[in-house]
Amino acid sequence: MYTVSTFYRFVALDELQSLQAKARKWMQELGVKGTILIAREGINSTVAGPAASIDELFRRLGAKFPELSDLADKRSTCEEMPFLRAKVKIKKEIVTFGQGLVDPNKDRGEYCPPSQWNSLISDPKTLVIDTRNDYEYRIGTFANAVNPETETFREFPEWVEENVKAGEYEQIAMFCTGGIRCEKATAWMRQRGFPKVYHLEGGILKYLEDVPQDDSL
Repeated sequence: MYTVSTFYRFVALDELQSLQAKARKWMQELGVKGTILIAREGINSTVAGPAASIDELFRRLGAKFPELSDLADKRSTCEEMPFLRAKVKIKKEIVTFGQGLVDPNKDRGEYCPPSQWNSLISDPKTLVIDTRNDYEYRIGTFANAVNPETETFREFPEWVEENVKAGEYEQIAMFCTGGIRCEKATAWMRQRGFPKVYHLEGGILKYLEDVPQDDSL
């Protein structure tokens, strides 16, 4: 049985080459496979291995690089190893947005916990935006959610500029699968003059964990 761990954190990282070398070495030593993306804006990863090995990888990351201590992840299990190799890649962005420097740590939207999400998106004064791609939207989304009809996340800013005006809606609620895209999208929208922007804390995955199916919107 293998544990699959997904995690991300927006945090300033300077020692990218050192982090890349160390993380790859540790993954190989611990029998952990998958991909870790690192950039100056943070880390984004999906890896798999024995649960104890995942825990040890996290311990080593936090001990060597304090900005990566106490990483929170989402875990699932599978019978077979889902990845072939251990990869650590240096990128310009940990989630590609194409809008230059957008720092969610300085000015992101307000988190809305799953327990309060239904109330927020049921408010007629709320514009609900699905920041995922069009094919994800068509699989399933929340009631009243607008589909930007994007094929990639890079297209989202252009859609906003063409379709949403600051001041047109009292508040905006945004969501994605695990939360990472909304971290960056809400920060960008705040920079563009949208004052009341919320995003679903933990994304759809956390919502499905916390909200009973009968109450799901």
